[in-house]
Amino acid sequence: MPEGGDSSETLTTAPEPPPAAPAADAPAADAPKAPQAQPASQTLHWRGTALLSQRQLRKLRMHLEEFAQTLTSRLSSFLRVEVIVKIGEIQITLFQRLTASWTDTCHLGLFKTEPLRGISVLHVPMPLAMSLVDRMMGGPGKAPENTDAEMSEIEKALLEQLTQIVLEEWCANWASVKELKPAPLGSETSGSFLQTASPQTNMLTLGLRVVIGELEQPVTLAVPYPAIEPLIRQLTGENELTAAAAPTPAPVPSAVKWNPTLDEVRIPVVAEWHGMELSARQILHLQLGDVLPIDADRAAKVVLRMADLPKFHGRLGVVADKWAVELGQPIKH
Repeated sequence: MPEGGDSSETLTTAPEPPPAAPAADAPAADAPKAPQAQPASQTLHWRGTALLSQRQLRKLRMHLEEFAQTLTSRLSSFLRVEVIVKIGEIQITLFQRLTASWTDTCHLGLFKTEPLRGISVLHVPMPLAMSLVDRMMGGPGKAPENTDAEMSEIEKALLEQLTQIVLEEWCANWASVKELKPAPLGSETSGSFLQTASPQTNMLTLGLRVVIGELEQPVTLAVPYPAIEPLIRQLTGENELTAAAAPTPAPVPSAVKWNPTLDEVRIPVVAEWHGMELSARQILHLQLGDVLPIDADRAAKVVLRMADLPKFHGRLGVVADKWAVELGQPIKH
């Protein structure tokens, strides 16, 4: 991806094949016209993934240039031969598309960067992997002609040492933002059956061009984007910008002061509840000594009014042989 460019995925479509030739006995007038020339392929913007802004890409590329420089020095010193690491494309790709492109035999180093979540992948093509192993074993660093042969346990162990170096430099590059610790999880030789993330997971992929002698090969470092996104935002200072743009909270109002001149003002307090209904005839026939049954549930649903305004829910009771109301939740208006 060019610096600051769009990270959209593309769909490549091939031209339609020309129609079949007409039958020998078909009239010449019915012969189809020759198809017009079409380009060999056409690139269409299929799905925009504007997850990285131009500012983020620019800052991220500058940050990763330091990673390439330190990795160049570290590998050259370790292998005792000149190794050049260059930053290539920075993209965001679906995990399913990424693994589908790793069908050839390769080295896939799996690791975690604690405390970040998710599993990252380091993809090394087999010609480069065998060349590095040959150099570690004292050879000139030339890959064998047959790179499809299965690697021995010794060769795998040597390659894991190089993978560890890459991981250490990757974590050290983010130390100014967040302290990360590499945790190797093993390796695979093909992406066909790799299931370290869901197919629709966005992966931040960093393309590297590794040059050793006359051999130049691409290496891909893929990290789950949801895990590294907070680090990118912190790297580009977006957290500080967001905090600076946040509105200033309104001042907390001071507590209301009580006016002591109201101490002796009397306010009528009335307790009431609902739920009993009588007909007009029953009311006319009420006499002294009649008993009206009160629903016990209604006695627990008293409304306390102050100056004719409902203020509290309450519960009816008795205190010192007198009716009383226990205050409950205030009534919001």
